[in-house]
Amino acid sequence: MKVIAAYLLAVLGGNTSPTADDLKDILGSVGAEADNEKIELLLCEVSGKDITELIAAGREKLASVPCGGGAVAVAPAAGGAPAGGAAPAPEAKEEKKVEEKEESDDDMGFSLFD
Repeated sequence: MKVIAAYLLAVLGGNTSPTADDLKDILGSVGAEADNEKIELLLCEVSGKDITELIAAGREKLASVPCGGGAVAVAPAAGGAPAGGAAPAPEAKEEKKVEEKEESDDDMGFSLFD
C-alpha cells in the first residue's frame, strides 16, 4: 500500500509518469523502506494507463465486494430445540454495572481547554 500511496502522491504532485527513483525518494522522505520488487511490479502494471481510469475501475470492483451487516446463524444448545420448533429465548437479566468515573488531572499537565 505504501508504494501505491507514493505513486499517487507523485501523480498528484504533477509527475504523470513517476519512476522507481521518484517513488524511492518519496518513501525515503518519510523513513519507509522501498521494496524494489513491489515498485517494479506497480510500475509495470500502471505503465501507459491513466490514473483516473484505474481509480474508477477499482471503485467498480470495490462496489461489488460484500461488507458487514450480515446476520450470524447460531447453533442450538446441546439438548437441541423441541421437535415442534425453536426453543424460546431465555429472558436476559440485565445487570447494571456501576462504573466509577475517576476524575483526576492525570493528563500530563495540559488539558484541551487550558
